[in-house]
Formats: sequence, C-alpha cells, structure tokens
Amino acid sequence: MSAVLVAGLLAGYGIAMPVGGVATYLVALTARTSLRTGVCAALGVATADGLYALVAAVGGASLTGVVEPVLTPLRWASVLVLLALAGRGATTAVREYRGRDATAVRTGTPIGPARAYAALLGITLLNPATVIYFAALVLGSPATAALTHLEQAVFALAALAASASWQVLLAGGGALLGRALTGRRGRLVTALTSSALITGLAVHLLLGAE
Repeated sequence: MSAVLVAGLLAGYGIAMPVGGVATYLVALTARTSLRTGVCAALGVATADGLYALVAAVGGASLTGVVEPVLTPLRWASVLVLLALAGRGATTAVREYRGRDATAVRTGTPIGPARAYAALLGITLLNPATVIYFAALVLGSPATAALTHLEQAVFALAALAASASWQVLLAGGGALLGRALTGRRGRLVTALTSSALITGLAVHLLLGAE
C-alpha cells in the first residue's frame, strides 16, 4: 500500500509541476482576484488530475485505445478554450487600463471561487495527455500493477493531494504577486504576459494537432 501511495504522489507531482498555460493562468488569476479564488481554481486543476488518475488506475491499458480516436478533437477544443481565455484576459486588461483612474480596475465583477473552480476543472479535463500520462504510469510501474479497488482509490487520492499541494503553492505565489502589482500598469503587464503565454501554449497544441 505504501508503494502505491508513493507512486500516486510522484505521479501527481509529475503531471502538476511542469509550468504551462494553465499554471500561468492560475497564477495570473490569483494575482488579479484573491487567494480564495486562486485556491479554488487550484483545486479545480487537482480534481481533474485526481479523476484522470482514478480512470487510469481502473481502466489501465484500454484507456489509450479509447482516447486515441478523440485525441484531435479534444486538442482542438483545448486550443479554442485557451485562445478564448487569452483573448478575454488581454481585452479586459486593456479596457481596465484605459479607465480614468485605478478605481476602474476594481469596479468590474471578478470571477468568483465557484466559477474559478469550474473553469480550471474544465480546462484541465480537456487535456487528453493527462489521462494518457497516468495510464502509462499505471501500466509501466510494478507498484501499480494489478491494483485492488482500495489501492486504486489510494493512488488517485495521492495524485490528487500532490497536484493540489503544488497548485495551491502556485496560487499562493499569485497572491503575493498580486500584492506587489497593485497599480494599473502592473495589472496590465501581468494580464498581457499571461495572455501571451496562454496563446503560446495554444499554438503549441495546434502545431501538435497537425
């Protein structure tokens, strides 16, 4: 059981730690809103990782065959969502920056914790590479071969906990960044940088789909 727990933790950190567009969006979102919203968004990412870890542990080898036929549509959906996020973030940042004073930045309706959770959960679920990653780990590791139902649950919960701890750490960094960048110009730079990085990830996925 301890070997399965360690395997789940390592799997969770392995999928969570590479910083891509989702992680960048998480940090920028927290910087522009609040730590509470950022933590909820982080838990949305972790929930998706945990669900995919559970699916991989239960489904095993059959997952690759199921995911492959819809890999391209899912990748295109992920590209469209990321581009929409990047465009909305950049547009909102420019519109707020052009306001008459700093108060204009804070008068808009910010994304709430529940909406942040749902948004990041959906974005992460659109990434088919996550389930393939977990399936490969399950099939390739002796510690996760022929798991019992209890061990499958332990593996998934460990992956969820590892992912959650890392995502919350990123959200905390975003909260500190938000305190430092309180001015209109700082918020504009943060939002535009985030949008550019998210667009870069979308382009990378698009090139991979061709």
